[in-house]
Amino acid sequence: MKKILLSFLMLFSTFIFAQHTISGAFSPIKDYSWIIAYRLKPGTQVYVADSAIKDGVFTLNIPESSPKGIYRLVYAVPQEEFYFDVVYNGKEDIKLHFTTEKGVNFLKSEENKVFSSYFKEIRAIENEIIEFYSSGSSSKNQYNALIKKLKKTQTAFETSSDGLMANTFIKANRLHLPESYVDVFTFISEKKKNYFNGLDYTNTTLQASGFLTDKTLNYVFTALPLEQITKEATEKIIQKNVDKVNLETKNIDSNYRLHLFYTIWSQAAASQFNLTSDYVFSTYLKTLAEDLGKKDIVEEIELHNRLRIGAIAPEISWKEENGTKKLSALEGSKNYILVFWSSTCSHCLKELPALHKELKKNENTTVIAVGMEDDSTTWSIEKVKLPNFKHAIALGKWESNYAKLYAINQTPTYFILDSNKRFIAKPENDKQVVEYLNKN
Repeated sequence: MKKILLSFLMLFSTFIFAQHTISGAFSPIKDYSWIIAYRLKPGTQVYVADSAIKDGVFTLNIPESSPKGIYRLVYAVPQEEFYFDVVYNGKEDIKLHFTTEKGVNFLKSEENKVFSSYFKEIRAIENEIIEFYSSGSSSKNQYNALIKKLKKTQTAFETSSDGLMANTFIKANRLHLPESYVDVFTFISEKKKNYFNGLDYTNTTLQASGFLTDKTLNYVFTALPLEQITKEATEKIIQKNVDKVNLETKNIDSNYRLHLFYTIWSQAAASQFNLTSDYVFSTYLKTLAEDLGKKDIVEEIELHNRLRIGAIAPEISWKEENGTKKLSALEGSKNYILVFWSSTCSHCLKELPALHKELKKNENTTVIAVGMEDDSTTWSIEKVKLPNFKHAIALGKWESNYAKLYAINQTPTYFILDSNKRFIAKPENDKQVVEYLNKN
């Protein structure tokens, strides 16, 4: 199933005691079976309703007590990837059609039709401006016509959305662009300088949606120079953008600030901007999380940093006849394989012997097999069958120090390290381990 992300935004205001529905169809029919609705709140979400998708059709009955706001419809896992948002004003039913290729189309709902039409038309005009500069044009008349078109569209939607929830977002999205023609470098500079003019981070309606987070991420990661620069230079500018976000949000609720900086950290980490993710964590996020008692966020990030690609693998030690050995002290191999297994795991007893056989003649690779065990009885018997591996044991299994250090929640789990013991790959099975080594 292809990844689709569509965001239409809004929030909780007053309680409307009348039951309404969100219904529609999904296609292709075979790809969808269930849908869940959540109401977005500042920095979080709460469950509202769910429904089976039968023959591509669904109906969500929204409880009478549900307030108006932005509702997130999740149709697959992971939830943070397969969803789209709708505006629920508590006054109208919503009917839609969702396809894998084109996303969502609203068949019934004035709020959502106006909202989606506005952003579709504004994006189209922005693309025209991009094309104008990309073509190398310097026509003042053409530029002025585009700005006039943008203003006219903005004003028309602000007027037509008066009295609707969408109006808050349409006004907040008003673009502040140079009134008369400037070269592309000045255009980018002016757009960046005026980016936050229409954004009110204290507005709880905007907070309870994806609008502010999307706007923030867009600024942090795309407000960059046009010329080619190194990754390190790019990250330094991104970090300055993060500092600007900090200034713009310093007076808002700390919980929402935590949500924003956690979102920025997540994007930086996913993009492997490690310098930036570390900067966000150490400069802003860690203090916010600790002050708010969010120990789980700190632990999650520290775990990610410990196991991310490029990080040095945490220490592992084991006993051999001539004393205790350590991972950090091993030398002479191009690659090191860490495999966390169990002598009572059927998959392990199939995969490890196969891996052992495949690597028997590979003198450039050393395997350290860590047994996740309740006791050493069965492990002592099974490890003998794998004489070319080095063997460590983690008594206590899932509660052992190694399980926590390496976040092991299933066996077998594999890590591939380079000659300096840095993580370079995390294959799913023994075949992927061999494939990686053969290609590299």
